[in-house]
Amino acid sequence: MFKRTTALIVSATLALCLAGTALADSTAWIRVINVKTENVSAYMQQLDKGRAMMKRLGINSTLHVYRASFAGADAGAIVVTQEYPNWAAFADAQAKTAADAEFATWLKGLDSVRTITSDSLYRELM
Repeated sequence: MFKRTTALIVSATLALCLAGTALADSTAWIRVINVKTENVSAYMQQLDKGRAMMKRLGINSTLHVYRASFAGADAGAIVVTQEYPNWAAFADAQAKTAADAEFATWLKGLDSVRTITSDSLYRELM
């Protein structure tokens, strides 16, 4: 009886862990980067180069750029979002960009046209 109960508990725990992993793997992640830039056009051109490199690297991400409107003192700020379908896609993107010399050079050069004021990572709940 003890062996059956233990086997049932272990099986149930494993099933819950696998279900939790599946849920986490299907949860979208969004990186939100607030930037300050004096030249929005030049910054957007640089982001287009970054988009092309991400495509070359096979990164599964959607990039959006917004200008804050009703944001109090932050009105006019530029906000960039990178949307990833799951944690694995985010981790894969980080690994690929970190290993790519061209991307590293581009990223370092991006500092000449913008200053990051905030960089956050969000996990979708619903």
